[in-house]
Amino acid sequence: MLLPADFEPLWAAPESVGDDGLWFVFHRGNLLVYNEQATPMLPMPSDVLSGALEIDRAAARFVGMLGNMPVWAARAGSAAAPRGHGFENMRALFNRLPDDMLAIGGRAVQMLEFDRTHRFCGACATPTEIHEGGRSRKCPACGETYYPKVSPAMMVIIKRDLPGGRELLLARSGRFQRGMYSALAGFVEPSESIEECIHREALEEVGVKVRDLRYFSSQGWPFPNSLMIAYVADYASGEIVPQEGEIEDARWFTLDNLPVLPHRLSIARRLINSVIGEVAPDHPALGA
Repeated sequence: MLLPADFEPLWAAPESVGDDGLWFVFHRGNLLVYNEQATPMLPMPSDVLSGALEIDRAAARFVGMLGNMPVWAARAGSAAAPRGHGFENMRALFNRLPDDMLAIGGRAVQMLEFDRTHRFCGACATPTEIHEGGRSRKCPACGETYYPKVSPAMMVIIKRDLPGGRELLLARSGRFQRGMYSALAGFVEPSESIEECIHREALEEVGVKVRDLRYFSSQGWPFPNSLMIAYVADYASGEIVPQEGEIEDARWFTLDNLPVLPHRLSIARRLINSVIGEVAPDHPALGA
């Protein structure tokens, strides 16, 4: 999910909060969209914003500027969406909401979640206050300062080249849609490097050892607040043993027998595609 080129992420808000601009309204993490047409629409009309949603304008967060248009994030106190509107999980909006709107929405929901989870100081329980124009929250009693949480996570695609062609080690979690497999992923533990995390997770999740790690790319992922750091690795040794309770299934896939792959907006899909494209530049998966 990449922010549009004409979007400028900002923290310091304009002096007043008005109806103009682009509004991302959430209720329990779900985004309010206009769904009477095939493609949900933003921004929200002012009559929707002033209706029964119980939006606290004073708690609205400024997200940045999309060209000359201010972008706002707000939390609805009620799930009673107006006629023609509904609250939908952002993942369900893939392929329906424009990619750039999903990217901005990801920033918006994380800002609101930061406010929700840091209302009180974790050191002394005093209510915190907006600080540095909204970039952080600070405790007025003990001075503790809190910043939005970003959780680093590794992702790795493991490959091996055999006489019959390239194979990819893909795994699936029970949380995935039916039939979908992806690259391995896992959160970095304290004092652990990305590379150490990759070796540990590969062994824990599927029972194999890897070698020759190569950095691919990174991506902010707002589900909930991850920074995905992706690598390619070669298979070294071991037999696949899925980690109980974490991995539902894992196996080697040839390029002519691939399963359902992650959505094109995810770094997982770009990572998988890059490894496929090295040996099969015309593979149909690259255009999906």
